[in-house]
Amino acid sequence: MSWEREAKRVADGIRRRVTAFTLKNGGGYLSQACSSAEILATLYTKVMNLGPSVAPPVPPPFSGVPGRDPNYTTGAGYNGPKEPHLDRFFISPVHYALVLYAALVETGRMAEEGLAMFNQDGSRVEMIGAEHSPGHELMAGSLGQALSQVIGIALARREHGETGRNFVFMSDGEFMIGQTWEAIETLAFYRLDTVVVYIDANGQSADGKIDEVMRIEPLKDRLEAFGAAAVEVNGHDVRALEAAARTPHDGKALFVIARTNPYCGVEVLADRAPKFHYIRFTRPEEREALERFYLEKWGKRDEA
Repeated sequence: MSWEREAKRVADGIRRRVTAFTLKNGGGYLSQACSSAEILATLYTKVMNLGPSVAPPVPPPFSGVPGRDPNYTTGAGYNGPKEPHLDRFFISPVHYALVLYAALVETGRMAEEGLAMFNQDGSRVEMIGAEHSPGHELMAGSLGQALSQVIGIALARREHGETGRNFVFMSDGEFMIGQTWEAIETLAFYRLDTVVVYIDANGQSADGKIDEVMRIEPLKDRLEAFGAAAVEVNGHDVRALEAAARTPHDGKALFVIARTNPYCGVEVLADRAPKFHYIRFTRPEEREALERFYLEKWGKRDEA
């Protein structure tokens, strides 16, 4: 199977799994799966140079905070070992956690049984991902904080002579936040070209369309004005997403603006415009419409 076909398979699996969970639980961050599926699939199957997972396939229970658990570990092991030549991955909008878990399952980095632990008491597989959650390495907290932390990691890696890149997945809503722009200035000052940021630019925020809440466009021009390299692509085109990572950016951090659709692949959600942030069923007909869509596209649900 070509990497393009594999990436598309992973993307379809991400949407299928997150749709199933949304139906099972009466709601969920489904539009995030619709918009980001190809981005995460392309990163994991082609773009990032990660080693195999070194974490337990079935995540162990949460055993306590670092100060109380001498064996505390983050969820970074699902992205492979920390080796000087390997890339590292950081997710900033941690409400995308279920989407990331689905990507880990689809790429064989986490067992399917791990999804059954989602949002359960005592589980690491949290709805809002923390640093101990599978695939996570940082406590990103409120939106817009991860990029600043990655600057410190990238600087430390450079000081130690490491050559691996540092990939950050962000949402476009995070560019309404001042800390993000301060971080971009800092990236430019230190010439941290080992930092590559993929942005899920779906145009949506918790309060509706971004351009009606806090305009961030023209995003590419603004990023370049702050000293970054930037490229804009169709976020559902796996070849374009892969090629974007090869954009020359010597001495500059690279930002890939992936323009996406918040209901791509689950078109029945289109009627919810302009509110896509969290899909919650308020009427039985809404759930029934999504159930019909699921059955027609993917068949019987067996993982919900």
